[in-house]
Amino acid sequence: MSLREAGVILIDCVHATPAAEPFGYPYIAIPDMKDGRIDFSKARRISEIDFEKWTTKARPRRHDVVLSRRTNPGVTATVGEECAFALGQNLVLLRADGSRVLPEFLKWLVAGPDWWAQISKFLNVGAVFDSLKCADVPRFQVPIPPRHEQQRIVSILGALDDKIDLNRRMNETLEAMARALFKDWFVDFGPTRAKMEGRAPYLASDLWALFPDRLDDDGKPEGWEVSSIGEEIRVAGGSTPRTTEPAYWDGDIAWATPKDLSRLDAPVLFETERLITHAGLSQISSGLLPKGTVLLSSRAPIGYVAITEIPVAVNQGFIGMVCEGRLSNVFCWLWTIFRMDEIKQRANGSTFLEISKSNFRPIPVTVASRRILFAFDQMVRPLFTRIAHNEDESRTLAATRDLLLPKLMSGEIRVRDAEKMVEPAL
Repeated sequence: MSLREAGVILIDCVHATPAAEPFGYPYIAIPDMKDGRIDFSKARRISEIDFEKWTTKARPRRHDVVLSRRTNPGVTATVGEECAFALGQNLVLLRADGSRVLPEFLKWLVAGPDWWAQISKFLNVGAVFDSLKCADVPRFQVPIPPRHEQQRIVSILGALDDKIDLNRRMNETLEAMARALFKDWFVDFGPTRAKMEGRAPYLASDLWALFPDRLDDDGKPEGWEVSSIGEEIRVAGGSTPRTTEPAYWDGDIAWATPKDLSRLDAPVLFETERLITHAGLSQISSGLLPKGTVLLSSRAPIGYVAITEIPVAVNQGFIGMVCEGRLSNVFCWLWTIFRMDEIKQRANGSTFLEISKSNFRPIPVTVASRRILFAFDQMVRPLFTRIAHNEDESRTLAATRDLLLPKLMSGEIRVRDAEKMVEPAL
């Protein structure tokens, strides 16, 4: 039946953009929709007055679905516990009244192949962008399972989503712990400053003894060195094999672009959108970068950072950091995050900003003693290993969910059989 017949209504947004404020309510735009959820971390903020105006008609509720009509037409994100936000332009709300579609089932109704078939049917192809008309969306024809089946499907797929979300939140905590430790030791020089101020030790005694008692005239712990990142690691770039040469593409070698990093929830790369052949790899002077390489997107935009868990070739939008000396890859990952402002300041370009390898290599890095670097690596590497494990598990869970969804919606797999399939994963 149609969405309208199923009791799913469409609520349009305000067709204007409010002024941005340093603080206030989130104003959710298309880029803030990621993997079926709303990412509030980088959303612009608006005033309370504008929030009330922009939500008079379209005030989100839990289980509503936010739908993008332009740029990425058909992409959706589900409203969770956080409902106090305003819709950006070209976004609409879908809301189930519960008569035919359970509100919590709506997110799955708009995620399967039947949904995307309707997107293709009603898509308006434009010269600048494709779009969907508000009047067309309620006409979408989708299969509606009985309500009791909807509840069981929600239970199965929701359990997988909950585990993925738990892993994501755990990874955010683990990354915050790694950042905090790096900042204390190598940015704020916390242990040395604490010793100078006569404060009590806050590290184990063997670790505490490794840190100098004073800062030198340059403001760094006494005995530590100032080097450059280019002297400590191998800096590599990349390129793109000719796209018109079929022999270079669709092989079995991972080839990354910054777009691959833009999709990551965690700073670890397991796969790439495109693959090249050995002939394609021969066109890239840097060759295949080893597992463990730190990747920094160097253009459009500058700032995505991840450690690759696979050997990978990269395009010209990267600086690859191969850490074969005294600085480990987890150190360089965190160093890059904390030096990002300086990295961006060294960028130049007429069409878009880019940090070149020659401008990147001289960036200074303060190098502690080998014993401190080793101790730091021993503490942080298990955190990163856990992040990588959680991310890999989430990829498997997501693949299971995406496999089951169309089969459950079509009845190809019975609900009781799906429950048995997901039980080991949970």
